[in-house]
Amino acid sequence: MTRNSNTVLVVGGGAAGMMAALAAAGRGAHVTVLERMDKVGKKILVTGNGRCNITNTRQELFRYHGAPPEFVESVLRSFPVSKTMEFFKALGLECVEEEEGRVYPSCGQASAVLSVLRFEMERRNVRVHGGAEVHRLAFDGHAFRAETKDGRMFAAARVIVAAGGKASPQLGSNGSGFELVKALGHRVLPTFPVLVQLNLNAPFLAEAEGVRFNGAAAVVSQGQVRRKETGEIQLTDYGASGIPILDLSRAAGECLLHKREAFLELSLFPDRSPQTLWEEVQKRLASRSDETIERALLGLVHSDLLPPLIQAAGYKNKHVPCHLSSAKNARNLADLLTCWKVPITGTQPWSRAHATAGGVDSSEINPVTLESKVLPGLFLAGEIVDVDGDCGGYNLQWAWSSGAVAGLHAAAP
Repeated sequence: MTRNSNTVLVVGGGAAGMMAALAAAGRGAHVTVLERMDKVGKKILVTGNGRCNITNTRQELFRYHGAPPEFVESVLRSFPVSKTMEFFKALGLECVEEEEGRVYPSCGQASAVLSVLRFEMERRNVRVHGGAEVHRLAFDGHAFRAETKDGRMFAAARVIVAAGGKASPQLGSNGSGFELVKALGHRVLPTFPVLVQLNLNAPFLAEAEGVRFNGAAAVVSQGQVRRKETGEIQLTDYGASGIPILDLSRAAGECLLHKREAFLELSLFPDRSPQTLWEEVQKRLASRSDETIERALLGLVHSDLLPPLIQAAGYKNKHVPCHLSSAKNARNLADLLTCWKVPITGTQPWSRAHATAGGVDSSEINPVTLESKVLPGLFLAGEIVDVDGDCGGYNLQWAWSSGAVAGLHAAAP
C-alpha cells in the first residue's frame, strides 16, 4: 500500500466518524470504520432526550469553547448548518426547527437519524467493524496501521481519528483516542467533563431535592461572574441540574481545573430587583406579624425552599414569629431571593457528562483541512479536538462539520 492509494481508515463510529466516512466515500475513497462498541452511533440515540437535537440554526461562535474562534469558524464555514440540513434531507430525514433554533427530526426519533446514516454507509460501501477497539495506531512510512485489542490489523493511506472524548464512556468514548494521537506526537490539553450537573456544598439540598424553578444561575470565582444563564433549574441531592447548569459547567470546570474556588449564585427571581423583593418581604412580615416566618412567605417560593432560606437568612428556625424578626434577618432573606451563594465542589462524573472540554491542541491541526500538522495523512474530527459547544445542538453541528471537512480532505487526490 502507498500514500497515493485512496484508502481511508476512520477510528470511531460516532457522529463525526460516520460523517467523515460518508464524506470520504462520497469522494471515491475505500473507507473502513473501526468502532469500539458493537454498533456505531450509540451516543446519537440518547441525544436530545432521545429525539436528537441535530443542530442549531443560531450559529454563534461564543457558543463554542476551547479552540480559538477562528479555528471553529473555518470548519463551520466549510460545512455550515445549511449543508447539514441539505445532507439529512437528501437521506430522507425531515427536520423541524423548534424554540431557540434547535433542530430535531420531524418524527421525533433519534433512532431515525442513526438509521439513515447507517443505511447511507451501506449504500456507499463503507465497511464497518464493531467491537474493534484500536489500541495501537502507527505510520510505517507507507501507510497507517491500526491494531485492535483482539489482534485484528487494518491499514490505509490516510486515517481519521474521530474516537470522541471521555464523556459517556458507556456509549463508546472512553478517552482511548487521546492516547492514540499522543503516541503519534500530538499534544492533548487537560480534559474535564462539561454539559454536566454540578455538585454543591449545600446541606439544604436534602430538603429541597427535586425542586424546580425558573431562575438564573451564575458561576462566580475570584469576585467575577464567569458566566450567567437563565431557565429551569432543578435541585438534586448532590447539587443542581437543568440546561442552565449544564451550560455553566464549562465555566465551573475551568475554575476547578485551575484550583480556583467557585460559587454558584442562584436567583429565584431574575426579573425582579432586590429592592422590590425587599419591599415584598417587609410587606408580608408586617401584614402577618403574629404568624411564623414560614407562613408569611408561603406562596412566594416553593415550600421546600422556605426552611433553608429562613435558616440561611439567620433565623433560629422557621417557627419564629414575624414580629420577632430583626431588620437584618429580613434584609438577608430578601437578598437571598436574588443571590443565594453556594460553593461548587465539583461536577458529576464522566458517565453523566454530554461532552468533553480539552483535547487535541487545535494549533497542531490545519483549520482548513483538519489534517495534522504533526503527521501528514492523519486527520482529526469531533470531540477529540479541543472544541466543545453549549447545549442546543452545537456539539452535533461540530461533529457533522468537522467530520465532513476531515472526510473530504482525507479522500482528496
